[in-house]
Amino acid sequence: MDVPIVFDVCDVFFAYEGTHTALEHVNLKVPVGESLVILGANGSGKSSLLKLLDGLYFPASGTISAFGKPLTEEALRNDEFNFAFRRRVGLVFQDSDVQLFSASVLDEVAFAPLQLGLARDEVNRRVDAALETLQIEKLRDRAPHRLSGGEKRRVALASILTLQPDVWLMDEPTAGLDPRSQSWLVEFILNQREQGKTIVIATHDLTIAEEIASTICVFSEEHQIVASGKPSDILNDHDLLHRCNLSHYHARVIK
Repeated sequence: MDVPIVFDVCDVFFAYEGTHTALEHVNLKVPVGESLVILGANGSGKSSLLKLLDGLYFPASGTISAFGKPLTEEALRNDEFNFAFRRRVGLVFQDSDVQLFSASVLDEVAFAPLQLGLARDEVNRRVDAALETLQIEKLRDRAPHRLSGGEKRRVALASILTLQPDVWLMDEPTAGLDPRSQSWLVEFILNQREQGKTIVIATHDLTIAEEIASTICVFSEEHQIVASGKPSDILNDHDLLHRCNLSHYHARVIK
């Protein structure tokens, strides 16, 4: 039986302000339950693709569908479609400071379920569960902007977790984290994968790709997907990684 497709990206071109090309002729299908890592050097277009998948930007040409329906600016003007899409898809930004805006961690984590119109008891249940899962119960009354980088990342994840999304989009999730924080983040991602969530992660970190991916696609510095396949095949193609500025020939071999 065919696995349903979450995202279907067809021949997408995107440029910022019509001048700086970010994506060119990008084709990609993301099945339900996929743990997809998008590898690419800085500026290759992987973060831009995540923002298109989240409906923050829209392609200049080509099409994107989500859950079998066109993901367009017009579609998101429809309250019913917008509500359903935002509940099912959560984006975790690379810079947590961009994502966090509330006066306290409690307010931040409660914001999304409140927008869903849930009963207060259900909101409280989801908030408590998210704080416990991310091990940040003691931070509930703290101001997010006063937290460490790792703590901010946990709060950002908790704010999405309360939506109970079907799809996680993560942009460079390990950036700026110390080894211990990177380890718990990998465990969190693997836990979501075991629950059957669809995960799309943009990164240039080969280690995290090896640990969490079921499929890897690779962006070249020309903003195109030049390879896609099993992690073992991609990570052992050293010529490919070198051409895409993801490794050097003297670097440690991934096994």
